[in-house]
Amino acid sequence: MNGACAARYEPGSIDMRPWGRKSGLLALLLILASGIGAPRVGAVEIESHGFLLLDYSLRTTGQRPAEADSDFLLAEERLRLDLTVWGEEIEGAVRFKGDLLHDAIDGQVDIDVREAHVDYTAGRFDFRLGRQIATWGVGDLLFINDVFPKDWVSFFAGRPLEYLKVGVDGARARYSSTAVNAELMVIPSFTPDTLPTAERFFLFDPFATVPRRIATEPASTYGNTELALRLYRRAGDFDVAVYAYKGFWRSPGMRPDDVSAPSQVTAFYPKLAAYGASLQGNALDGILSLEAGYYDSRSDRDGDDAAIPNSQYRFLVGYQRQIQQDLTLGVQYYAEIMADYGAYIQSLASGSPVQRRYRDTLTLRVEQLLRHQTLRLGLFTFYSPADKDYLIQPQATYRFSDEFSATLGANIFGGKEKTTFLGQFDKNDNLYLSARFDF
Repeated sequence: MNGACAARYEPGSIDMRPWGRKSGLLALLLILASGIGAPRVGAVEIESHGFLLLDYSLRTTGQRPAEADSDFLLAEERLRLDLTVWGEEIEGAVRFKGDLLHDAIDGQVDIDVREAHVDYTAGRFDFRLGRQIATWGVGDLLFINDVFPKDWVSFFAGRPLEYLKVGVDGARARYSSTAVNAELMVIPSFTPDTLPTAERFFLFDPFATVPRRIATEPASTYGNTELALRLYRRAGDFDVAVYAYKGFWRSPGMRPDDVSAPSQVTAFYPKLAAYGASLQGNALDGILSLEAGYYDSRSDRDGDDAAIPNSQYRFLVGYQRQIQQDLTLGVQYYAEIMADYGAYIQSLASGSPVQRRYRDTLTLRVEQLLRHQTLRLGLFTFYSPADKDYLIQPQATYRFSDEFSATLGANIFGGKEKTTFLGQFDKNDNLYLSARFDF
């Protein structure tokens, strides 16, 4: 996705990864959970809970893509199991979080393993092995140093916000001290972003008439192992961090076999290195956030390959403040600057849409709690002055009880041009309703 949500998105990109992510660990943990007759067995502590989630998202434009056979973007039911097992005598734990889901549009039942990992603590070190969700950086839905995969289908179709993040399979080591804290992620198996496709979304596709498409992902080899490092500490009133990453762009580049008359397009994931820093703390009677990063496009450092994103400088500044009791306001300004812009222009085929060298985004968040904090009214907006496109997300959540809540919201897209990131989704406006029962 582009700067509007701080992840690169190439128009026409295809996602070949299924919505559900299966793992044999699910069956094992379900068997273990079914055998638990008490919250404590000997020296083992067990905690389990979950929820039933119903999600429905209806198109409001009266139009549907040619490949879609429903007026719904989403129509699904999810049953969540969240299970944690840990021991008193060892500093370790096992965590599983997964969904059994039914997609009424496709008529399929699937398994979505959100997290499945083992934790162990030894002195100042913490270790985690397995599927895990990582969140770095200080942006509010703007991601610079958070280089981990996102599910933009969930974000644009109205699933709860937690489904924007996608777990990665790997290992994490964390070191804590008074001088500095460090976190290292090692990810041997690549996971891409989940991007909208023509099966459910209107989108701009410069290769719509190309009959054959091939998707390739980086092989799980030693040389392709992703590495991510974060160093952080408290400095006065601020949390300060620096970041480094070696891996791949999460959104694919698209390479035709023939620029003038393509018969085949290959989606691939170019190499990427990223370096950055962030700062967040109390200032100006609110919370100030600053973040910056440099994206080194390792597969095309000269910037003359149109199928590969150029290197970029990215930065954001954000401010959040409680205006009055139960009313919060937050604003952000994000920008990215393309390197080697002249080489990029020369690499474009005739008639191709041109991306601007300087692209920026403004966001606004307003949240109001009412009725003894049982009713939450929210609004989040993206607007790009450079691309002149926008996304407006109003939402209302009411908690009927501690166990039952319902959410009504919308995604409203628009833009001057149909080739910009948010502008291309202009016909995908939707209204969504979800109900959740916790147990």
